Amino acid sequence: MRIQKYLSRAGVASRREAERLVLEGRVRVNGRLIRELGVAVVPGADRVEVDGRPVVPGEEGGVGTWLMLHKPRGVVTTRRDPQGRSTVYGMLPPEYRTLRYVGRLDRDTEGLLLFTDRGELLHRLTHPSFGVEREYRVWVQGTPHRGTLDRLRKGVQLEDGPARAREVRLVRGTQDGAVLQVVMVEGRKREVRRLLEAVGHRVTRLCRVRFGPLRLGGLKAGEWRPLNNHEIRALARAAGVRDQEDGE
Repeated sequence: MRIQKYLSRAGVASRREAERLVLEGRVRVNGRLIRELGVAVVPGADRVEVDGRPVVPGEEGGVGTWLMLHKPRGVVTTRRDPQGRSTVYGMLPPEYRTLRYVGRLDRDTEGLLLFTDRGELLHRLTHPSFGVEREYRVWVQGTPHRGTLDRLRKGVQLEDGPARAREVRLVRGTQDGAVLQVVMVEGRKREVRRLLEAVGHRVTRLCRVRFGPLRLGGLKAGEWRPLNNHEIRALARAAGVRDQEDGE
């Protein structure tokens, strides 16, 4: 199988993107750096790496391993915590603890967290240039006025640069504030909290309910499940990777 088809089948990138990875010198076969298109590999026999990470097609269509976790509040998104706090990897079975998380959630944020062994698609899903949406349910103190919501859509200057919500909507009022629906395409550190606080509304609870086309649904806090092939391919399409072709 040609290397660009192998990478495409593995869910790393589209055929054209795979060609770019080869030409940029980011692919190794059996430890040898390759820069020529059309190099043949034997799945299951040859060792293929992209940026130093092994690429192994999954058994079902080469889409790799993907999990969804409902991260509870108070759990940190890291493999090991020097302070001894609970981590998201402690909530997964041992065989899945080598996976990488897709878009960190801070300790006080709950909700949808993805894990994968597909580095290139992970990059596309999290880099803002690909515009993959993240949707949050946000509880705030006080009720934002229409003008405040407009400010959030137009952009607010933060200490690390301007930030804005792609969408923001008032869902309902609460006893001491409101619940908002906020859609972002960036994942900067504590960005949603800082954005709301910049317009005068402190966040009291924050939950990511959607990443790209995938929703948290009825998954309970602390529970996880594997993604099916349909969901994985929907993620790939959201990141601009077209369905793999069958030809050589």
